[in-house]
Amino acid sequence: MLRKVLAFLVLVILFSIVVYNPSATSEPGPNPQDPAKEDLSRVEYPSLAKVPWRAHFIEPQETLESLYGADWVTVARFNRIDRRHVYPGMTIKVPVDMVAARSYTPMPQEYPEAKRYDKYILIDMTEQWMGAYENGRLKFSAPAATGAPGHETPVGVFRIDARHRNHTSSLYKTEDESGQYPMDNAMRFHIGPDNVSYWIHARDLPGKPASHGCVGLYDEGMQNRVYGIPDKPQLVDSQKFYAWAVGENEYEGDTGDLEELEDAPAVEVRGTNPVYRK
Repeated sequence: MLRKVLAFLVLVILFSIVVYNPSATSEPGPNPQDPAKEDLSRVEYPSLAKVPWRAHFIEPQETLESLYGADWVTVARFNRIDRRHVYPGMTIKVPVDMVAARSYTPMPQEYPEAKRYDKYILIDMTEQWMGAYENGRLKFSAPAATGAPGHETPVGVFRIDARHRNHTSSLYKTEDESGQYPMDNAMRFHIGPDNVSYWIHARDLPGKPASHGCVGLYDEGMQNRVYGIPDKPQLVDSQKFYAWAVGENEYEGDTGDLEELEDAPAVEVRGTNPVYRK
């Protein structure tokens, strides 16, 4: 009788281990199936092959700020993720040499294809990163979120033909469905044969390709307005790229409304979405 009871208990324990699956991504427990790809240590970026890093499992009450102080920005960029998407139960990459990582960028310092352009934007889907070039030399760069699998961003060389500083999605709503999803600082670079427009704009960065084809950049100002967090916006790359490419120094009289442009910067999208190691 005792053997039967013990055998039953062993089966129950084994069954619970096999089927355990956190009900929410905020639970501090790893999910072997990892449907949300929340283990960012499994994302392969070619540029990190020679950059030492270690994996860190986020414990309850931990945040990027509490773990890394002022270098939370470095770690966030390293993972192509914003503060809003860092939660207990996920795993991130942490650079071993934090000082060296502060200047990390996977984009080439010189890009020959961009030399004949005054301004040129290079978007590398494999690296999930975007660079701003002037006459072929890198001016600045930032993490980006391109199209998710099944909605990949179109590859090729395009040109920005419109700006819309106060743009919103016509198809998608915010998480609480209180309004259309904001796409601040939007720059249209392509209209597909199905009449779908592709924009570079402000959005959430979850550390992986996540859009329906557009290219998203950090904008914690937008996140504060929509979600109430973070309290002190700091990452505002969408504003920086917008001002550099199509701002009032380049095209006067930006009312915030949709405006078609001529002779705006070229945009090249290259590569494929990054690989997730099993």
